[in-house]
Amino acid sequence: MNRGFHAFNRGLDSHVVKPLSGGMSSDGDGPGLASRAVTGVGNFGSNLAEPGKAVNHLLQGKPEPAVKTVFRFLVNTTVGLGGFLDPATADFALPEQDTDFGQTLAVWGIPEGAYLELPLLGPSTERDAVGKVVDLVADPMGAVLNRDQRVLGFGARLVGKAGERGEYGDTVDSVLYDSADSYAQTRLIWLQHRRHELGEEGEAIDPYAE
Repeated sequence: MNRGFHAFNRGLDSHVVKPLSGGMSSDGDGPGLASRAVTGVGNFGSNLAEPGKAVNHLLQGKPEPAVKTVFRFLVNTTVGLGGFLDPATADFALPEQDTDFGQTLAVWGIPEGAYLELPLLGPSTERDAVGKVVDLVADPMGAVLNRDQRVLGFGARLVGKAGERGEYGDTVDSVLYDSADSYAQTRLIWLQHRRHELGEEGEAIDPYAE
């Protein structure tokens, strides 16, 4: 099943995401208009996710990043025009401190479980898949935004991901299109990165596992 979803995601990247992200590159003198627009939309989507990140920091027993994340949200929502700009990073020394409920589960000692490749969402583990569901269902902004606004925010985050695809295009291309086995390479690199991100070692990664 993982390989089937990987083939679907690879096809989606080849026919949709990669062509779209190609128009988001710089214009030679710096970020082009399309790139700046995508960055702004991505910032807006990321800003809506900040309250959820603050909650996860608290659940992980990290009050300092939780407080800084709340202030970051307030600054970017007001001074940053609803989050389209990021003065919190540029002017207030409040960079994004990303986290999620998957990381919270890791802090609580929940094992990562099996590797999964999810349609549209890409690489994950059983633990992170549960975390994604909880982050979506228990998002604090759900109490403030209506359904259409939540969908808009989710769409903005997807646009931001497409922008990242353009930024790291060469690396993504080398994994997806230049590897002898793009699924095995994706699995290996993603698990290594995620474990490093969480400060975990985990079991040795079997390159032949599905």
